[in-house]
Amino acid sequence: MSVLRVVSYNIHKGRSAIGARESLSQLRLGLYGLRPDLLFLQEVQGRNQRQSTLDAQHESLAAALNMQVCYGCNAVRKHTDHGNALLSRFPVLNYENEDVSDHRLEQRGLLHAILSINDQDVHCFVVHLGLFAGGRSRQTQALVDRIKRLVPAHAPLLIAGDFNDWNNRLAPMFVKQLNLYEVFSVAPHAAQTGPLTLPESFRNLGQSFRMFGSHNPLPRKSRELGVNGLARMTPPPRTFPAVFPWFRLDRIYQRGFAVRHARVLHGKPWTQLSDHAPILTELELP
Repeated sequence: MSVLRVVSYNIHKGRSAIGARESLSQLRLGLYGLRPDLLFLQEVQGRNQRQSTLDAQHESLAAALNMQVCYGCNAVRKHTDHGNALLSRFPVLNYENEDVSDHRLEQRGLLHAILSINDQDVHCFVVHLGLFAGGRSRQTQALVDRIKRLVPAHAPLLIAGDFNDWNNRLAPMFVKQLNLYEVFSVAPHAAQTGPLTLPESFRNLGQSFRMFGSHNPLPRKSRELGVNGLARMTPPPRTFPAVFPWFRLDRIYQRGFAVRHARVLHGKPWTQLSDHAPILTELELP
């Protein structure tokens, strides 16, 4: 049996929440302290010809953490590019980045890597889905199709990243079609997902958002399957914005693992490193 520490994190191209300063060196220290076995990272800059300190972020992090790395370049600009990255303490057997861009203004990809853990092939996907519901639906279907085509039904599977699925519409597809479970829905304790105490201004803001979409109301919680097939009404965690997480954007889905615990990392230094809060989960692989 192996126990894996898994982190999913949108690192905002190595800049602070509002982009005012670089945060990559502090981010390296923060991630090093977590002792991760697998890092699913989004918005990673592979190339920055304007600021050398922000160049090759996947390589910089991998060297500091002594991990293997896979990088999937998605968005290419004149002086920069960025995409998803997977860092692993385990051997990487193979990886591929599939372009699932819905339009040229939002370039997205599915980074698919196969790792060898305890002589088992473990399939890992790093995702960062689009901002619009139609695009997310098509990208999710591309992900489901790829998994059905290339991942054996018995193989352990991890999907993590920034799903931009603030209304939790994608979870039923993963559960029903792929037998995948979001880690907070099966963790022994999921206290981090509960309601937060809000000042009056934030309560008013939340009411405004609900009124804005009142013509098509969305469920506050989406039913997930839990341990032994029992249903639980545990929503995914709040991860955005990092300074006061309100939206449920980031997820880790798993198949073939036992979830020991899952939590969102709040407070310093995380509120200073990115606009998203990272998710940390501990998983057992039989």
